[in-house]
Amino acid sequence: MQAYIAKRLLLFVPTLILITLIIFLILRIVPGDPAAMILAGTDADEEYTQAQLAKVRAELGLDRPVYVQYAQWIWGSLKLDFGKSFYWKTPVWDDLKDRFPITLELTLLAMILASVVAVPLGVISAINQDTWGDYATRIVTIAGIAIPNFWIAILMILFLVLLFDWLPPLGYVNIWEDPWTNLQQLFFPAVALGFSNMAFIARVTRSSMLDVFREDYIRTARSKGLAEQVVISRHALKNALLPVVTVSGYELGRLLAGTVIIETIFTIPGMGRLLIEATTHRDYPMIQAIIVIIAVLILALNMVMDLVYAWLNPRIRYA
Repeated sequence: MQAYIAKRLLLFVPTLILITLIIFLILRIVPGDPAAMILAGTDADEEYTQAQLAKVRAELGLDRPVYVQYAQWIWGSLKLDFGKSFYWKTPVWDDLKDRFPITLELTLLAMILASVVAVPLGVISAINQDTWGDYATRIVTIAGIAIPNFWIAILMILFLVLLFDWLPPLGYVNIWEDPWTNLQQLFFPAVALGFSNMAFIARVTRSSMLDVFREDYIRTARSKGLAEQVVISRHALKNALLPVVTVSGYELGRLLAGTVIIETIFTIPGMGRLLIEATTHRDYPMIQAIIVIIAVLILALNMVMDLVYAWLNPRIRYA
């Protein structure tokens, strides 16, 4: 196990370097010069000289060779120094350290809500296969996968306003300052963000449970006279959770990316909303830092998911 963990940790380095290289190059290939946008300001037709453009590019460090810019950015990132924002002129880390906990809280809350609903729903659907309850569950899960989360968020806001004349409190309050207000602000965004995730996990749980029910050890457990609840909880569910864990790890990464739209719709001052604003202004340091943080989280999550396999199924061993 220790050797496996060491190998997975070593894989972090080339994978992360590849991610940083891709995002760094893509930002410099796509059209749009940050220096030109800064000079133009709010008026896109405002004229400026080449000397002014060269001066701003030098101030931003964009006049240096690309490999020099990349090396300096990587070296600074290792020290959590992602540079200064091109647009806001403030250290990138100062903005991220305030917004990252908000995005992380929203993502975890969405994942918890989705898992709490999805796993029991999938188990009940598998136990009652081909009944009206199973058909209803399958309709809900298919709809959840098919409908985009931003559409669910918009419908949710319209539903709350038109029928209940109620909106979540605007702005944001930290959970340690006012837990109840914080929950009001993040509950509905978390539901909108996690609905598709819930539907997908429920379908995987149902399919996995049906496969496990056909295994010989389930028939053996039942032939011993064990109660059905014991067979389901101790034998079937634990083995059926293996693909669920895999999907949950993948879906958590998708939830992090999905916060970009949800935070914009619900005006949540998180990292996803900051990414939209940074992209609009071609703020290279901010965009690069946000994507690297998300990449590190997903890589760490994938390793944790692999290690959870051994706990769920003792038959799994790592060479």
